[in-house]
Amino acid sequence: MEFQYVPAIVTGGASGLGEGAARALAAAGCKVAILDVNQSQGEKVAAEIGGIFLHCDVTSADSAEAAIRAAREAHGPCGVAVNCAGIAPAAKILGRDGVMPLESFSKVVQVNLIGTFNILRLAAADMATRDANADGERGVIINTASVAAYEGQIGQAAYSASKGGVVSLTLQAARELAREGIRVNTIAPGLFMTPMLAGMPEEVQDSLAATLPFPKRLGKPEEFGMMVDQMVRNPILNGEVIRLDCALRMAPK
Repeated sequence: MEFQYVPAIVTGGASGLGEGAARALAAAGCKVAILDVNQSQGEKVAAEIGGIFLHCDVTSADSAEAAIRAAREAHGPCGVAVNCAGIAPAAKILGRDGVMPLESFSKVVQVNLIGTFNILRLAAADMATRDANADGERGVIINTASVAAYEGQIGQAAYSASKGGVVSLTLQAARELAREGIRVNTIAPGLFMTPMLAGMPEEVQDSLAATLPFPKRLGKPEEFGMMVDQMVRNPILNGEVIRLDCALRMAPK
């Protein structure tokens, strides 16, 4: 798909991987709408890339519908949608203080999996109204999973399950949306320099980097953005989950 003037939405685009995606799409020529709950940071990034910020709670049908509608009114029907909104609290199924509260598990699934599906369904409906290109393509949806979908560590039950759901959704959605000319792919990142990791002590960051085969450093948000760029550009990349992880395979803990 061509980038120039194509409307794009990025959830979680105010920081971290989402910011990396938003900047890459804007640099390629897209008209970017950042959907996030962090208004101050979202507005800052949007201003820097010449985009717009829209407050959006991805777990809410009403909030997501309003944000997609506002993005459409500002830029036109969505051509690229990148799902980066997510949370990653750690909790054991059975810990020293007892069992994991059910609401804790539910919240992670609501944000990471149901939130992804919420935006996917709405973005797909928007894309279906666009004129197709020579290949019959109308849009591209890119979701964010994690290597935890495959090697969930102790304390990641909710996170691993939610990201595993995103992985499983990828091929199914690609097959179903093929008739509309919409491609669906997923990136499964490993260890990246997100705000969460950036706030950790340097020795902790170094110890995490030491577990990576090569290169022995944390990924950068702009490198995530590079993969987003390639997933949009390559017209036959569809239904795939690509690990972006320096060949990392997570240990149990």
